[in-house]
Amino acid sequence: MNSPNDYSLNPPSWVTRFLWWCAGADNYFLNISPKQDRVKYAGIGGIVLCTGILAAFSGGFAFHTIFGPKGDAMEISRMTTFLDIVGSMIFGFCWGLIIFNLDRFIISSTGKGDGTDAITGKEMIQALPRIIIALILGFAISAPLEIKILESEINAELQKFQEGYVQVLNKETDKVANQQKAVLEKRKTEYEFKLSVFQKELKVYDDAIDNLVAVQQNEMQDKRAYGFGPVAKKMQSDIDNKKVEKEKFVKDKEKEVQALNQQLTKVNTEIDNYESDLRKAYAKNKEVAGGYSGLLKRIQISHEIGGLIPWVILFVFLAIETGPIFFKMMMNKGVYDFLVENHNKRREVENGIWKEDFAFEGKEGIIHLEKWHYMETENAKIEKMKKLGAQKHLSEKAIEEWEKAKLDELSKNPHNFYSEGNRSTNDNNA
Repeated sequence: MNSPNDYSLNPPSWVTRFLWWCAGADNYFLNISPKQDRVKYAGIGGIVLCTGILAAFSGGFAFHTIFGPKGDAMEISRMTTFLDIVGSMIFGFCWGLIIFNLDRFIISSTGKGDGTDAITGKEMIQALPRIIIALILGFAISAPLEIKILESEINAELQKFQEGYVQVLNKETDKVANQQKAVLEKRKTEYEFKLSVFQKELKVYDDAIDNLVAVQQNEMQDKRAYGFGPVAKKMQSDIDNKKVEKEKFVKDKEKEVQALNQQLTKVNTEIDNYESDLRKAYAKNKEVAGGYSGLLKRIQISHEIGGLIPWVILFVFLAIETGPIFFKMMMNKGVYDFLVENHNKRREVENGIWKEDFAFEGKEGIIHLEKWHYMETENAKIEKMKKLGAQKHLSEKAIEEWEKAKLDELSKNPHNFYSEGNRSTNDNNA
């Protein structure tokens, strides 16, 4: 029959050592601990490692969704460029390292509590800050992975939303465009009316000149043999005067007519560009609707169409994130824990630090008190007190000897300690 001393442990592989490191455990003591302790801490390290890996994927998906291309929900995957993929991978890797380091710190700083498999209220209160941090990390990790898992369904629903939103925007655009077109048509009518008034006024002059010319021709037709007489000259003078009036009218109206023509040309150009501007507005509306393909909208759609699935995913990640904390509180102390505790206490004693426990019975039961001893501090305090005591004794002795010397000098030379005479008497009687 083999004795306990014959119990041998195989050297741990590099994978096991790495998992121990992920759990924040000490490889030295685990190497000499039973297999049960080795497996426990390797399992905890595996959870921490997997959480970091999932966080890396989650961060990469979140980065791509937030900073990646925006547009038609079904076309976004085709818009992704190589730089988008590289940027998402770098960000995801950094995010995974951050979460991994936080989880490793949380797990390594979580103690065993009372060392039993029961989780007491005191242990829960002590672990509450770590649990809150783990819950926050669980929410942060689960959301991007949730929308990635439901990506196909989310894209289909997002496509419907974008198309409906485009129609709403286009209706608003048509309403505004029709109002603008009505304004342009009204301005065009006003300009054309003013130009038509000018043309009518100009036609009055032309008709008058044509009538005068016709009368002159009729008058001269029957009297060609008499030549260009006084009557014909008078008619010609009337025609010339009317032409001068026309020219003066045209000159007076020239700037006004030119301005009207320019404004009419501008309005016609704007009306001609109406369809082109409308198509640009429609394209802009589609771009705006495509902006609703980010992380927030996808999470919203996920919870609208996913039913219980998003909550199941969330609770799974919360369990993964908080599990190691509860596992450590439920773990019984093993050989590894006692080895580490013994080593730490021995190092404390070697450095002049130890704890002294006291128990008192109070009104509410047994009261446990701890007193920590710091030998270097206490020795320094004792040395300082002795130095101060010695200095006090020396000072008292010096004052005593000084007093004796002064008394001896007084007995021998009392006149050195007081003075009197005429000057002193005069001063006193002054």
